Amino acid sequence: MNKGTIKTLIKAMIDAILASAALFLSVFTFSIENHAVNIDYYGYLCGVPMIAVILVGIYYIFGIYRVMWQYARVTDGVKLSLATIFAFLIFMVVHAMTMIEIVKHERFSFPVYFFAGLIALIFVISEKLLIGWLSKKHVQRARGKAASRRVMIIGAGTAGNMLIHDMISNDAFSDQKAVCVIDDSEEKIGKMIHGINVVGGRDSIIENAEKYNIDRIIVAIPSIPSVERAKIYEICTKTGCEVHTLPSLDNMIDDGKPIASKVRRINVEDLLGREPIRVDLDSIMRYVENKVILVTGGGGSIGSELCRQLAKHNPKKLIIFDIYENNAYDILNELKTDHPDLDITALIGSVRDPIRLEEVFSEFRPEIVYHAAAHKHVPLMEDSPREAIKNNVFGTYNTVSMADKYGAKKFLLISTDKAVNPTNIMGASKRMCEMIVQTKSRHSKTEFMIVRFGNVLGSNGSVIPLFEKQIENGGPVTVTDKRIIRYFMTIPEAVSLVLQAAAYARGGEIFVLDMGKPMKIVELAENLIRLSGYRPYEDIKIEFTGLRPGEKLYEELLMSEEGLKSTANRLIHIGKPIDIDEDKFYSQLDELKKAAFDENSDIRALVKEIVTTYNPK
Repeated sequence: MNKGTIKTLIKAMIDAILASAALFLSVFTFSIENHAVNIDYYGYLCGVPMIAVILVGIYYIFGIYRVMWQYARVTDGVKLSLATIFAFLIFMVVHAMTMIEIVKHERFSFPVYFFAGLIALIFVISEKLLIGWLSKKHVQRARGKAASRRVMIIGAGTAGNMLIHDMISNDAFSDQKAVCVIDDSEEKIGKMIHGINVVGGRDSIIENAEKYNIDRIIVAIPSIPSVERAKIYEICTKTGCEVHTLPSLDNMIDDGKPIASKVRRINVEDLLGREPIRVDLDSIMRYVENKVILVTGGGGSIGSELCRQLAKHNPKKLIIFDIYENNAYDILNELKTDHPDLDITALIGSVRDPIRLEEVFSEFRPEIVYHAAAHKHVPLMEDSPREAIKNNVFGTYNTVSMADKYGAKKFLLISTDKAVNPTNIMGASKRMCEMIVQTKSRHSKTEFMIVRFGNVLGSNGSVIPLFEKQIENGGPVTVTDKRIIRYFMTIPEAVSLVLQAAAYARGGEIFVLDMGKPMKIVELAENLIRLSGYRPYEDIKIEFTGLRPGEKLYEELLMSEEGLKSTANRLIHIGKPIDIDEDKFYSQLDELKKAAFDENSDIRALVKEIVTTYNPK
């Protein structure tokens, strides 16, 4: 006989004893209160074995012995009550029929049965509540001893309540123990949730983390705006504890799993302090359906994400074009796995090679071109300015020319905020790319457009991977200047807005993405250190190295003379094209090309003539 069966038999025995005691008490009570009434008390007491068997049998049929009473719900209590009442009704009928002498001599009394059932109901409900309470306390004590993490819950609302319940009742979360709750509501401070005290508001997080020896903090306020959530995260990171969170309500999937299973560690994106950008691509991406699409730089950070999102919207063919075969190979295999029916090709080549580009365009005739191929590292391009010009400017010129020649319907250039009043050769080269696209759009049936945005979190060569590597190596983390600020956006956010902007395009526009609030790079470094479990300036040093050549303290997204026009998406704006003297511009490009490919000692003066807003530092 297994352990579960023995436990069930013990429970059944207790219920049988309680039912028998209830009948005995009822008969005993009526023997005192109604001593003058002719009742066969002995006949009733002979029914004790009968009620014991009937009650246990009904409980078994109703599934009462399968309920874990420490986690019981109201419906379980209702089921218990109905089963008890039903059992005593059956007992009354069967007992009266078997004890016919009682009825014949008019010694049958309905109140005896009724009172016995009422007492039994009180007994069994009290018993189940007591068993549940004792079991819960036992589990809590056992978990308290076993739990390796002491947890602070932030949020005493529904999510926090459910989270604490899961931590108490679910074995999967037995390694952590909720010891205090934080909530800004004065009404909740001083109250308890599942026996856990609400000890204060957000201003007491650091104090209580130390007081209660907290290892982990879980922010359980999925409905709070991202700006407020980021403020709470920032406080939490200063405690030195692990900081976890629940997803926002929009990202909370109701899959029946415990809410505690949805907890995740916070990342740098959570610290941006703005709502995640969401675009309903399904409603706007029909323009790519059944189209041949070319993505230059398709293996890079932006290019590969473009390929991922485009692959979901049924293109006729997707062509990945990249000079770096490893990246192209990786995204090709990923997309073949995720979209086995997709017609996809990866081609190796450089946008600097017009012959190779012509081969691609003449063979595949792409209808939509996303031009993401570029050299983008500011310090490297400062040291190799001619390479920036060859790849960015003339690579774009080649691609634009092929798109026009072979009748592409749309051409989208990925640009950067560094193109606005550039102080470095990379930014100036991207401004020339914009000028090439806008000039060509005036004389082409192809809809040419530009999308300009700031830094992308996690992209190849961006500051985040650099900081993470420096932290992993024990520091120091290097920041150029305490004052330097940048706009940030996640790769999927940027790409979704790029794709939507392409749907708006009519030709020649510069689409400017709203990047939200800029962030100080030093604060980003401090938060990354804290997220890694270290204290900035103590465990991991931060060194300030000074601005690099061509680096700005802040970036701009729009040149003042461009103006600004809104679109249906409040995060996408259109800058008015600037008038360009085309003959002069093309003549200057010819001169620049000759200088770049002739390995002229310095081309910055020529770049300055073309991009008058270029101010090299």
